[in-house]
Amino acid sequence: MANLTLGLKNVRGLRFERLPAPFWVRVAIPFIAILLAFLLTSVLVLMAGANPLEAFYYLLIEPLTTRVGALEVLVKATPLILTGLAVLVAFAGGYFNIGAEGQFYAGAVAAAWLGVAFKGLPPLVAIPIILLAGFLAGALWALGPALLKVYFAVDEVVTTLLLNSVMVLGVSGLLTGPWQDPGGWARTPLISDALRLPRLAPPSRLRAGIIIGVVLMVALWFILNRTAFGLKLRAIGLGPKAARFMGIHVTRTLLTAALVSGAIAGLAGAAEILGLQGRLSSQTLELGYGYSGIVVAMLGGLTAFGVGAAALFIALVENGALSLSQALGVPQYLGDVVQATILLTMLASLLLTNYRLRWR
Repeated sequence: MANLTLGLKNVRGLRFERLPAPFWVRVAIPFIAILLAFLLTSVLVLMAGANPLEAFYYLLIEPLTTRVGALEVLVKATPLILTGLAVLVAFAGGYFNIGAEGQFYAGAVAAAWLGVAFKGLPPLVAIPIILLAGFLAGALWALGPALLKVYFAVDEVVTTLLLNSVMVLGVSGLLTGPWQDPGGWARTPLISDALRLPRLAPPSRLRAGIIIGVVLMVALWFILNRTAFGLKLRAIGLGPKAARFMGIHVTRTLLTAALVSGAIAGLAGAAEILGLQGRLSSQTLELGYGYSGIVVAMLGGLTAFGVGAAALFIALVENGALSLSQALGVPQYLGDVVQATILLTMLASLLLTNYRLRWR
């Protein structure tokens, strides 16, 4: 950033200076990012031989025209809310946890194992224990990178990202080894329906995981905005040296945030197994909810309620991509392209919140 600033200073009086943007600009940033993403992806739609306006109708509106479609958006949004909140907690304190993917699978492994082992227990006992196990498994998987960060200043982006691959390879080894289905399938036994999260709107696939996400979203909003811990965490995110000067215990606060972040991601994995999936399989490893959580958190402006809105939007795009593919023959991967483009435009647009170009 320093090189960019220096270069711009030398372009005929053009200066790139740091200046916090007004509130209305910060509110408009996500909408600007979405608009830019749609303009850019319109080129791909045209190359596929489709009308962009018609394509975006199927992408954003058609899934909401039926009850089943609207409920499916909530189904898809459930894990995105949880992983987005996991990323939010870490990013709020300046701890860049890119390992929500691995932490998600840690919770899924715990849920798949205990879901079969607890088949004789009453649901009111077994389900909370399984969710708690997923919560703790995610925190445990996040512990190593967190300790390396706070005590040895090892870059958490590298460690958390590399541990994602370690977890995926470990789960693959379980599914093709000791946990392999007797029929040769790479999957665990199906958890009995009694130990699954309750359905909310039968016969749809929506289960009580969405309630967990909403409750956690409200709780995190309160913690980050109305408690001393939230104030300390946000102060560290703005500047750890200044926070330390203010008397904040930076190491302890950052370690807590990292573990809570991993724990929420693990809870997301457990809720996905007890909710939609019902078992751990090779298809579970293709979900990518941990990485999508980063998009959701950034698009939500690193706020709890923003995460909820962004999760619903991303879920709508993913479900709409299937309708778009069936109706117009556009590749279903357009939804993934839209997500990636939104992330890139969001990061670029965030410059507008802290910097501005000025002619001298």
